[in-house]
Amino acid sequence: MSQHETLMARDGHTFTTYIAKPEAKPRGGVVIVQEIFGLTSHVCRVADDYAGQGYLAVAPALFDRVARGIVLGYSPPEVEQGIGYRKQIPSAKAVLDIAAAAAICRHAGKVAVIGFCWGGRLAWVAAAEVPLGAAVCYYGGGIPEELPKTPKCPTLLHFGERDRSIPMSDVERIKQAYPAGVYELYPAGHAFSNDDRPQNYDAAAAMLARERTGAFLAQHIG
Repeated sequence: MSQHETLMARDGHTFTTYIAKPEAKPRGGVVIVQEIFGLTSHVCRVADDYAGQGYLAVAPALFDRVARGIVLGYSPPEVEQGIGYRKQIPSAKAVLDIAAAAAICRHAGKVAVIGFCWGGRLAWVAAAEVPLGAAVCYYGGGIPEELPKTPKCPTLLHFGERDRSIPMSDVERIKQAYPAGVYELYPAGHAFSNDDRPQNYDAAAAMLARERTGAFLAQHIG
């Protein structure tokens, strides 16, 4: 069962969330953090997938801090538009929204954050600042810019070896700063897990990353 609800962050900002609930008692909660395209159908499907696996899944609409209801496509102009929106939202503000989403999952048990691209970077920051049971960062661009902040919970990081936006030198910097992390590399490019982007999607890498994420959550969340 899924629905949209409005939440309030600690600074008084209200925003929309997509909430997907499991059929039985939750085994834990997950906060799904968007890319730079808004609360897209892909993000909602990811939340539905985790709800199907027994987790209470909540996806906050982070672009509500700029304007309500922003959902973009994947064309080059829309990519530039999404980058523009992202630049208007400091990580600290976005993490307030993630924290509010995590708070409504607390009754479900331990909570993890799972972020993609920009959301991967925000998942890293949230893992450093919000009480969480685990974090998963998919191709989190810009994580080095958030150093020296490092996660305070178990964190899994997925990177594509052919990702032109995240050089392997960045991955090495992250490893040096946070050797406790679990790092997985795939022979794929950026956004390899988004099946709405056929030019980026890599089915084999996406499936393997999803399996590893599921095992990681089972270990640390339930």
